[in-house]
Amino acid sequence: METKQPNTSLYRTVWRWHFYAGIIFAPLLIILAVTGSIYLFKPQIEQFLYQDYQAVTPQGDRLPASQQIENVKELYPDAVVTKYHPGENASRSSEVSITSNKESLTIFMDPYTGKSIGELNDEDRIMDKIEEIHGELMAGTLGDRIVELAACWAVVLIVSGLYLWYPKKNQSLSGVLFPRLKKGKHIFRRDLHAVPAFWITAGMLFLIMTGLPWSGFWGNNFQLLATNSGSGYPPSIWTGSAPTSSIKTKDIADVPWAAENLDVPLSDIQGFIPLSIDDVVTIANREDMHPSYSINIPQETEGVYTLSAFPAKAQDEATIHIDQYSGAVLADYRYDHYGLIGKIVAWGITLHKGTQFGLINQIISLLICLGIMFVACSGFYLWWKRKPKKSLGAPKAPQIKNIKLFLFLLIGLGILFPLVGLSLIVVWLIDWLIIKKISAVKNFLNA
Repeated sequence: METKQPNTSLYRTVWRWHFYAGIIFAPLLIILAVTGSIYLFKPQIEQFLYQDYQAVTPQGDRLPASQQIENVKELYPDAVVTKYHPGENASRSSEVSITSNKESLTIFMDPYTGKSIGELNDEDRIMDKIEEIHGELMAGTLGDRIVELAACWAVVLIVSGLYLWYPKKNQSLSGVLFPRLKKGKHIFRRDLHAVPAFWITAGMLFLIMTGLPWSGFWGNNFQLLATNSGSGYPPSIWTGSAPTSSIKTKDIADVPWAAENLDVPLSDIQGFIPLSIDDVVTIANREDMHPSYSINIPQETEGVYTLSAFPAKAQDEATIHIDQYSGAVLADYRYDHYGLIGKIVAWGITLHKGTQFGLINQIISLLICLGIMFVACSGFYLWWKRKPKKSLGAPKAPQIKNIKLFLFLLIGLGILFPLVGLSLIVVWLIDWLIIKKISAVKNFLNA
């Protein structure tokens, strides 16, 4: 018996941490899975919601962008025009983004008649709200950190769950790859949680790792590491020397992940008259920008036009900075310029969003999200049916000396995911200094 004790202690320890992580973070994972499921179908949902704004009837040539913007200025004389988005195809309206009375509005324009189809307050976009819940629980930086923490702890749940699921000696495939239906309710409840969890493990881990690059702490540090890994941005994207700038592209425009930390160059203001927006559209077409591109309009005399294409497929991404006076392309950063990490993350993001392979991508990701919801709910059900009436039902804590391997694993996860490491210290202190003592006092009183 003595030789089996370390394995028993390790099993109980893994089960204990899996239990606590599930109780604390499963509700958050359900929220992420629900909002993620909805956001997967953003193209279809927005097409349905805003069809009256987006659909136009082609009739002759489209009006110049400058004429459309002038029409917007007549309707909103005190507004500042910040962005212009041509329609992706002949049947799509143009969009002019403005700030008016401290509000950000999108004005949908019929490019054939020059008339406004309607306006939409950016804060009223339903899918933006879903994205905000999914990314930060509508709680700003604090919410972002909580979501990141939940995602990182989900990795702990996956690792610990796989250990608990791993087939024991002489165990058949039943209870491993499919649930046991004739072994009683207790066994069936366990299998109802463990077996589906195994089948979605790879997909769940993929969604977590492709979502983390967007996070505020881990994602920012990973992005800086990728940007400053030695390769940086290839010289071919610049006209002349790379600029030294304190302004990053993500500060002025919504751009692909790989271009967010791209330095913003300055326009040469000596002896030039500013370009018209029509000239910028001509340059965009000449440079073969993807039709989904937007033009961010400079507000400063030394600012640049920033063209950004963040389309459905990763390989179509592009970010271009244009001198607002000379029309020179100061930087042209495409998918082909990305380093290995940038390309992997670009593909990961479009797969995560369900856009890379269209409907089949959406369906597969939806099934993974539904699986996450089911596994989280079945885990709660399993705990609720098993737990004693007057106890939380957590496995007893073993001696530290018997779980050194697990401690090393937790330390490794804590280094890989710093927020997990910090929370591990907090949870460990609570578990050993408070919960364990409360249990000892209860045992003493009941003795």
